[in-house]
Amino acid sequence: MYKITDRDFEIEEVKQEEPLDSVTDHVVVRPDIVQAKVYKLRSGFVKHSVYITLGYIQQNGRNRPIEIFINSKDLTKNAEYAVLTRLISAIFRKSARPTFILEELSSIHDPNGGYHRNGKYIHSFYSEIADVIERFFREIGCMDDSEDVALAPAVNEALASAEPDMNTEFQICPDCSQRSVKMENGCLTCINPECGYSKCDK
Repeated sequence: MYKITDRDFEIEEVKQEEPLDSVTDHVVVRPDIVQAKVYKLRSGFVKHSVYITLGYIQQNGRNRPIEIFINSKDLTKNAEYAVLTRLISAIFRKSARPTFILEELSSIHDPNGGYHRNGKYIHSFYSEIADVIERFFREIGCMDDSEDVALAPAVNEALASAEPDMNTEFQICPDCSQRSVKMENGCLTCINPECGYSKCDK
């Protein structure tokens, strides 16, 4: 009769490294110093230019985003920008593959309609934020050129059913809220005589 004891076996605990493409179960700790890129966004949806700062660190030999800051001299938008900053930064730190945020932001439509810029239809301020983040992802190398950000099916259906001439000339003015802004001499200008808004003056 044999008696098996713990001495008869050597148990070795093997820790499997979590792949970079999976979602981690802990928040990445922000180091004291991070690298960052700053982008200036001139949007037809807001009155003043917006400055977007995107920070990143190196982890496991590759760059990954860790935080975002959105600033403007328009104080009425501070609360909205603070919410975006905290939510997107939390996604950057929690997920090792945060590219899904691009589709989520791109699928948001402004209820007042969008505008065309450089041959592209811009349907919301949030989709412009997504464009900046996508550019940042590609520049730091955490998103391959082969990766395409697809819009949600509902968004594609809405764009396909929209009238071809919709919003091609006049846009919503951020000052008077009238559909009276159009491109004149390379500058977005409100033709409402009681307003006089001009993007070039900002």
